[in-house]
Amino acid sequence: MKSKKVLAGLMTAAMVSSMFAGAVFADETEAATEAAAEAAGELLPGGGSKIIYCITPSTSNVYFKTVQDLATSTGEELGYEVKCFSHDDDAAAQLELFEAAIADGAAAIVCDNAGADASVEAVQKAYDAGIPTFLVDREINQSGLAAAQLVADNAQGAAAIAEAWVEAMNYEGKYAELLGLETDTNCQVRSENFHSVIDEYPDLEMVAQQSANWDQTEAYSKTEAILQSNPEITGIICGNDTMACGAVQACLDAGRDDIKIIGVDGSDDAAAYIKSGNMVGTALQQIALITQTAVEEADAYLNGTAPAEEKQLIPCVAVTAENVDKLAGFVYTE
Repeated sequence: MKSKKVLAGLMTAAMVSSMFAGAVFADETEAATEAAAEAAGELLPGGGSKIIYCITPSTSNVYFKTVQDLATSTGEELGYEVKCFSHDDDAAAQLELFEAAIADGAAAIVCDNAGADASVEAVQKAYDAGIPTFLVDREINQSGLAAAQLVADNAQGAAAIAEAWVEAMNYEGKYAELLGLETDTNCQVRSENFHSVIDEYPDLEMVAQQSANWDQTEAYSKTEAILQSNPEITGIICGNDTMACGAVQACLDAGRDDIKIIGVDGSDDAAAYIKSGNMVGTALQQIALITQTAVEEADAYLNGTAPAEEKQLIPCVAVTAENVDKLAGFVYTE
């Protein structure tokens, strides 16, 4: 039997030396792009303003509101005007916002993107216009376009909280899974790494798996339906805390306070449910740290110092009843 692993630690991304990029002009031609690719050692100049655009999914999710709030406070401390917008996980809307940033002469863009493949076009447009993009939380499926991609180590975090969950389940029972937005890389990574732990126990059986698209209301309704079809379940694993909170409330409203539930994010709402005993735990993605680091790296980049690496993994923290008091506002304090 495996014991649960509660992992903790903060990590800041190193900012040293220079990275490959190219100096390009606003003329978005193929020739300009090719010239930029050959201009090794030079950094994208930005659009000429002191404006940072912060583009995220809807701030109805407190996780993404944290991104906008931290980008704003950190950027303003560094002397920038920060303009925040939401793409609502719509790649077309995201592209329009990138085009607005280019027209506005943005110095840099901080983005929690609308899809690993669908977002490549928008980041390419910013690159071609000489504006560096700093991706947070979600990666894109192409390297060399973003100045940095700072993401939580979802594989490590999902596996860590799954360890706590299988112990809470006593290594047996039937369970359901709520997936996030299936076009999002994080959805697949979290699910795969939940199962890398759970599938080692043959007495744990998944009887339902549905997408609730990261949404609390949808998670509530999906959980209601799952409970009606599978009243024997004793556990639910959720791809994020927003869905986990919807699942918890649906279980409580159905008189099922016995169901063991986990999520991923590290939200204050999840922390409250952990303290009340209605959730087993969550994997904290240190999004406050990730966002602050991204804005600081953007400032350093615009002043001549690029990140040592484009892709940067920030470790997650497994949070359970044992250490939940150390969590607040997506920040874990030792």
